[in-house]
Amino acid sequence: MPVALFALAISAFGIGTTEFVIMGLLPEVAADFGVTIPAAGLLISGYALGVVVGAPLLTALGSRIPRKTVLVGLMVLFIVGNLISAVATSYGLLMTGRIVAALSHGAFFGVGSVVAASLVAPTKQAGAIAMMFTGLTVANVLGVPAGTALGQQLGWRSTFWAVSALGVLGLIGIIALVPRQARVESGGLRRELAVFREPQVWLALAMTALGFAGVFASFTYIAPMMTEVAGFSSGAVTWLLVLFGAGLVAGNLLGGRAADRALMPSLYVVLAALALVLLAFVFTAHAQVPAAITIALFGAAGFATVPPLQARVLAQAGEAPALASAANIAAFNLGNAGGAWLGGLAIDGGLGYTAPNWIGALLAASGLLVALFSGMLDRRRSPGRVTVH
Repeated sequence: MPVALFALAISAFGIGTTEFVIMGLLPEVAADFGVTIPAAGLLISGYALGVVVGAPLLTALGSRIPRKTVLVGLMVLFIVGNLISAVATSYGLLMTGRIVAALSHGAFFGVGSVVAASLVAPTKQAGAIAMMFTGLTVANVLGVPAGTALGQQLGWRSTFWAVSALGVLGLIGIIALVPRQARVESGGLRRELAVFREPQVWLALAMTALGFAGVFASFTYIAPMMTEVAGFSSGAVTWLLVLFGAGLVAGNLLGGRAADRALMPSLYVVLAALALVLLAFVFTAHAQVPAAITIALFGAAGFATVPPLQARVLAQAGEAPALASAANIAAFNLGNAGGAWLGGLAIDGGLGYTAPNWIGALLAASGLLVALFSGMLDRRRSPGRVTVH
C-alpha cells in the first residue's frame, strides 16, 4: 500500500478520537461548566449535526479545488476546532469548537476515500479505503481510552490539546506524502451534483444509513445492556469496548479485502452477518462469556460493512465521486442518530435493554434487502466496472 495512505490513516485516527472521546469526559465537562450530564451529552449531538451539514457543504465548496488542497484545508479546520475546544471558557464556546471540528469530518472521509482509491489499482480500491478507515477503528481501541485517561488525569482540555497535535501530525503527513492531485475539470460542482440523479447512488446511501442504524441501535446502549442484563461490573465495560474495538479493526480490514474480490456479494454477506449477530445478541446478552464473544463479532460485522459501502458509492458515482462519497459519510451519521433514537424508544417503551438488538437486526436486514434490490438492477443493466479517478 502507498505510504500516503498512512498519512490519511493518522488524520483519520485524530478525527475518530475527537468524535468519541467526549463520551468518557462528560462528567468532567459537566462539572467544569456547571451543566447537567444530558446537556453535556448534546456536545455529541452537536458534533453529529456538524458532520451531516459539513460533509456535503464543504465537499461542494471544494469541488473545483485539487483534492490534496481540500484535505489540507480540512485538517486545518479540524485543528482550529480542537484548539477552540481546548481553550473554551464556556459551554457555548466548547460547542462551537466541536461543531467546527465536525464540519471537516464528513468531507475529509469523503474526499479522503476518493484520494485513497486513486492511489491504487482498481482491484485494490476497497482495501485502500479500508486502510484509511483503519485510523478510525484504531481510534476506538487506543485513541478514545487513552484520551479519556489523559483527560481524567490532567483535565479534559489536555485531551483536546493532544488531539490538536495529532491533527498537526496528520496535516504534515498529507502535505509531505499525499501526491499532488489533478485539478478538478470545469463544471466540477454541477458534475458532482449530477450523480444524485442516479438511483443506484441513493440505494447505496440507503444501505449505509440502514446498516449503521442497525449498528448504533445496539451499540449506543451497550453499557447498560452489559451491566443490567449480562451482569458485568461498570469497570468491565471499558474492556468490553476494547474488545468491540478490536473487532472493528479486524472487520474493517477483512471487509476491504472481500470487497476488492467481489463488491456486491461481500455487501450481501456482511449485512446478513450483521443482522444475524444482532439477532443472536438478543439471547447471548444474558450471559457474560457469550455476550463478550458476541461483542467482538458485532464489532467485526459492523465495520466490515464500511469499505464495501464506501466503495459501492464510489463505483456508482463514476467520474464525480467526491460529493457522493461525502454524502455517504453523512448517511453513516444519520444512521447513527436514527438507530440510537429507535433503540431509545424501545427501552423507554419498556421492552428492555436487549430490545435495541432485535431492532438493529431488522434495520440491518432492511439494508440487506436494499442491497439485493440494487444488485438486481445491476444484473438487469449488466454494467462494466466503474473505477475512481
